[in-house]
Amino acid sequence: MTTARRALFLWGGYAPHQPRETSELFAGLLRDHGHEVEVTNDPDVLLDTDRLAAKDLIVVSVTIGEITDAQERGLLEAIRSGTGLAGWHGGLGDAFRTRGEFQFAVGGQFVAHPGNITDYTVNIVAPDDPITAGLDGFAMHSEQYYMHVDPAIDVLATTTFSGEHAPWIEGVAMPVAWTKRYGEGKVFYCSLGHTLADFDVPEARTIVERGLLWAMRQDLPHALDLDGLAGGQGCRGGFHEGDGAEVVPGGGLRLGTAADRLDEGEHAG
Repeated sequence: MTTARRALFLWGGYAPHQPRETSELFAGLLRDHGHEVEVTNDPDVLLDTDRLAAKDLIVVSVTIGEITDAQERGLLEAIRSGTGLAGWHGGLGDAFRTRGEFQFAVGGQFVAHPGNITDYTVNIVAPDDPITAGLDGFAMHSEQYYMHVDPAIDVLATTTFSGEHAPWIEGVAMPVAWTKRYGEGKVFYCSLGHTLADFDVPEARTIVERGLLWAMRQDLPHALDLDGLAGGQGCRGGFHEGDGAEVVPGGGLRLGTAADRLDEGEHAG
């Protein structure tokens, strides 16, 4: 039986990203898994340390938002103490642009989407990871995020830039979904999700749903129903030679050699 967890969704910021609608989508999916979910657009929730400490997961969807020093301290302390952090697109990857420590927790920061809305492919590079298991590469028609990323992230999926809109990045394989640690907290991010329509793509919705479950300490292999998902080993992506990408057990890509890795057996990438 699934152990009920407690999740907090904080939405706001750039309205065209539909932060409320996308938050409600995944809040509903977590409720379907038997979890308790709170959804708010009040950043002062981050000042309530006892409330945050009682959560197993905080989902941030606040593109180009602002938080105070005290709000940031509350959020980061909760994550360092073991509460998971998760999100998608600019809601997490471009949430608080002036907050370097927050970006350190996330593992990356949006910088551009060449061509704006464009067609591109997402490649699964960790086919044995529970977040991406059973998924093949898939097509998206949306913003293709170019990001500055932490070398310590564990990469689950990538996208390769064609160079059509920025020739100098032709062939660059950019992480699309990753996991990492920040203190005791588990962190999941996916750059998909420009609007609610992105999650009409089953693979995009599945990756985020599973990522939220993973970050909230849910036992992923037992919580997920893989029936109906595409089988196979997925498309493989990669980084340029010499970028320091390391293939790790399970087929995932790991950047750098940071010692703070995920516990063995907990994350198959």
